[in-house]
Amino acid sequence: MEVSLGQKHKQAEFPLVSVSELSSSSSAPSSSPVVARFSINSGVPELRFHQETESNDAFNVDLRTAKLFKLSSIQSVCISEGSEASKEKTYSRGVTIQFRKEDESRAFHCAFEQWKKEVVVQGSHLQNGTVLASKSKFDDKIEASSAKMYFHYYGQLLHQQNMLQDYVRTGTYYAAVIENRADFVGRVVVDVGAGSGILSLFAAQAGAKHVYAVEASEMAEYARKLIAGNPSLGQRITVIKGKVEEIELPEKADILISEPMGTLLVNERMLESYVIARDRFLVPNGKMFPTVGRIHMAPFSDEYLFIEIANKALFWQQQNYYGVDLTPLYGSAFQGYFSQPVVDAFDPRLLAAPATSHMINFTTIKEEELFEIDIPLRFTASVGARIHGLACWFDVLFNGSTVQRWLTTAPGAPTTHWYQLRCVLSQPLYVMPGQEITGQLHMIAHNAQSYTISLTMSAKMWGPGAEQGGILQTSSCKFDLKEPYYRMSQPQAYSMAQDQQPHQLLQTQDIQIQAQEEEGSDLMQQPSQNSGDQLH
Repeated sequence: MEVSLGQKHKQAEFPLVSVSELSSSSSAPSSSPVVARFSINSGVPELRFHQETESNDAFNVDLRTAKLFKLSSIQSVCISEGSEASKEKTYSRGVTIQFRKEDESRAFHCAFEQWKKEVVVQGSHLQNGTVLASKSKFDDKIEASSAKMYFHYYGQLLHQQNMLQDYVRTGTYYAAVIENRADFVGRVVVDVGAGSGILSLFAAQAGAKHVYAVEASEMAEYARKLIAGNPSLGQRITVIKGKVEEIELPEKADILISEPMGTLLVNERMLESYVIARDRFLVPNGKMFPTVGRIHMAPFSDEYLFIEIANKALFWQQQNYYGVDLTPLYGSAFQGYFSQPVVDAFDPRLLAAPATSHMINFTTIKEEELFEIDIPLRFTASVGARIHGLACWFDVLFNGSTVQRWLTTAPGAPTTHWYQLRCVLSQPLYVMPGQEITGQLHMIAHNAQSYTISLTMSAKMWGPGAEQGGILQTSSCKFDLKEPYYRMSQPQAYSMAQDQQPHQLLQTQDIQIQAQEEEGSDLMQQPSQNSGDQLH
C-alpha cells in the first residue's frame, strides 16, 4: 500500500519527457506520458518512475540512499544503491531524467531534497529504514567555521584568477595532460576540487570520454558557466557540487586529476580528500595526476630574516607606553612571532647543506597516514654559518604513460603562488663545514584544515672524536602552518651568480619513472629547474 508522506509536499507527481536507464543506449520519448511519483511503500520512502498507461512497467528508487545530479537545465541523473548484501556501497542502477521545462526540473529537485530531509526526520519511524549519517567524514574531522571560510575563499573568482595566473602551475598541468593524451582518450575522469573547471577542460581537450568535475564551493556555479561557454568540450563534462566524501558518481573513473597541494604540500588537508576520492571512485590500477609528491628540506642561514622577526617583538619592550609597562608580554610576543612559518621566495644560496626529502605516494598512502607525519632530519653542513632554521618546498610528479613531468616549487626555479616555506628557530645553531646537523620535523593535523609543526634541530660534535657522537647544541620551536607570515605579496626571482653552482637539490638527471614503484624508491630523482616551466 502506498501512502503520501504527510501533507507538507503538495506536489508528489511530476510529468516527464523521458526516463532511461544509464545502461540503455537510447532515451527516446515514450508514446505515453512518463510520471515520477514520491511515495512510501511498506514503510520505505521511494521515487517511482512509470508510464501512466503501463503501471506495471516501473522503476523504483529507494530515497534513503538515492542521489540526484543535474546534468543540464532540463536533464538530471538519479542513481540508487545496489545490493545491501555487499559490505561496500555500489551504485549499480541509474536513470537519466528529461524534463519538459527548466522550472519543472527545479521543482522536482526541490521536492527530492524535501523528501530526503523528511526521511532523516522520520527515519526512526520507518520500517526497515536506515538514517543516513548527519555528518560526513569531512565534517567529523574539520571544524565547521574553518570549512565555511575555506569554501568561501575558493568560491571567489579573484582567488581562482590568482591560481590561473600562476603560469608555472597552470602551464605544467596543461602540459602534463596534453602530452599524455594516451591516458585520457576515451577515459572517464574525475576532477577532485575542480574550482573553475580548468583541469576538467584540459582533460576534455585531451580526449576524455567524460569528466565529472566535483567542487564543494560556490565556484561550482562559475564552473558550469565556463564549461557551458565551451560547448565543444562542455558536452563531455558534468559539474557536481559537493564534497568527494559525500557525493556519489554513476560510474568509476579511469583517472583522477586534482590540484590538492597547499603550502608545504599538506596545508589545507586536501590531500586527504584526494586519497578518499581514489578509494571511492578510481578503478583498480587507475592513474592519478599528480601521482607522487615530495617535501624537500634543508637548513638555511639568513641573518636578515632572523633580525626582521626578532625586531617585531621590540614593541613589547617599552616600559612607558602611555604610562604602561609592556615588558611582561615581551617573551610571549617574541615566541609568538617565531611560531609563524615564513612564506616567501628566497635565494637558494642561503641553504647551508644539500636537501633531504620525504615522499608521499598518492596511489598507495592511506588517509590516516596523513594525520601525523614524522620526518627525521640529517644534514652535513657545506659551509660554516649560523643556522636559522629549516627551509622547505615541494614538488609533484605527473607520471603519465608518455611523459613524466614535474611541477616544482624549489628555490631558484620559477616562482609559484606557493613560494617556499621556512621555519625559523628562535635560537640559531652554529655549525662548521662538515658538521652534522640532525633533528626531526613532526607534523600533526588539526581540525582547522592545517598542521601543527614541531621542529628540532641539533648540531653534533665535529672534528676529532666526532664519531663518538654527542650533541653540542639543540634548538626547538613549534609552528602553526595555518598562520604563516607572508613576507612578500609578489613573486620575486633570485638570479644565480654565473660562477656559482646551486646545491645538489637542483642538480638532476632525467630518468624514466616506473608507475608501480613503491614509496621510498631511490628511483625518484630531483626535478630540473625547468620542470615547472610553462609549455611553450
